[in-house]
Amino acid sequence: MPRVSENTEVALPLRNIISMVAAASLATWAYFGLIERLNTLETSRELMSADLLKKSEQTTTDSEQFMLIEHIASELEKLQTDIESGKAPYDQQQKLTLEFYEKRISNLEQNIEKLRNGDH
Repeated sequence: MPRVSENTEVALPLRNIISMVAAASLATWAYFGLIERLNTLETSRELMSADLLKKSEQTTTDSEQFMLIEHIASELEKLQTDIESGKAPYDQQQKLTLEFYEKRISNLEQNIEKLRNGDH
């Protein structure tokens, strides 16, 4: 068996040594690139998870309530304009009813006058 010591020489062609150094460098570069990509993805996942937790704490009911308040406020503004201009639904109905009663009372008053005057 050959003895290995500090003075033992290894004869390798320069081409093989360069290719081993290049392979080791490439493997190291690929390893750190992969680790960096994994770290980036993990960070993105953590940030997205934190955002989702924040959104879930806020709940969708907050945004739904805000939309409902906006809708009710716009409906209130429309109703106020209709009331001020006399075009509210109940105002229209009351107006028609009052006009009907006014015509009826006018007819009744005319009939009473005819009866008083004896003009039947």
